[in-house]
Amino acid sequence: MPVPVEIGSGVVVGDGRLAILAGPCSIESRALALEVAEQLAGLCAALELPLIFKGSFDKANRTAGTSFRSIGMQPALEILAEVRERFGIPVMTDVHETWQVAPVAEAVDLLQIPAFLCRQTDLLHAAGASGRAVNVKKGQFLAPEDMAYARDKVREGGGERITLTERGTSFGYHDLVVDYRGLATLRALAPVVFDATHSVQSPGGAGGSSGGRRELVAPLARAAVAVGVDALFLETHPDPDRALSDGPSMVALGEIGVLLRTCSALHATLAEAAPAR
Repeated sequence: MPVPVEIGSGVVVGDGRLAILAGPCSIESRALALEVAEQLAGLCAALELPLIFKGSFDKANRTAGTSFRSIGMQPALEILAEVRERFGIPVMTDVHETWQVAPVAEAVDLLQIPAFLCRQTDLLHAAGASGRAVNVKKGQFLAPEDMAYARDKVREGGGERITLTERGTSFGYHDLVVDYRGLATLRALAPVVFDATHSVQSPGGAGGSSGGRRELVAPLARAAVAVGVDALFLETHPDPDRALSDGPSMVALGEIGVLLRTCSALHATLAEAAPAR
């Protein structure tokens, strides 16, 4: 079993409960962030699922340079800080460059390293030195066991609270697949998160933006819970088809409750069936 990682506000990943990392793909507006956070906080509280609110302050890795990136770093970080204060839940966002780490760490509880950047030594060192917990997404091009080196780079920077996230592996052009064997490999290294929404992406497959098959989010998430993960990562939006980023792979906010209840029930059933230690 991995060593549990405390994120903040008593929220722990890897303590036997199923934690949820969820929110919109990007911080499009204060109103959107608060709407999504309020609904997620209510659902997760009712199900007794630890929640970490997620929202990217900058989408620096969009397919096309003309795609939406950000409402601005400072406004987005202020919104994340407000979510944390208003709902009493930890918040997370991505960092893409070393200079971003210090100011972002002041506003959030969990720093996320995007999959494309999981080998960037200076960024991993800076994240480790920030004093915040760090979630590193596995590159779509990496074998699961190679994430040990990414984890160790965070440790070299001084970080010990580390989680690793599976988000699919490149399968030819414009497609990803999930090798569920990799979840066990990752979980031997650190608490493991399964990113159900990015795993259904079609990177660059929508002509200048990424496509996706959101109808596959639920079955992939259920399968990950059955295999054994410490947390689920889910992106959600009130109207995914009008979202400014990653709409095709996001779950509609009005439908995410069913998915959370199903995965929570499955996790509880498996915990009850597990042999006593």
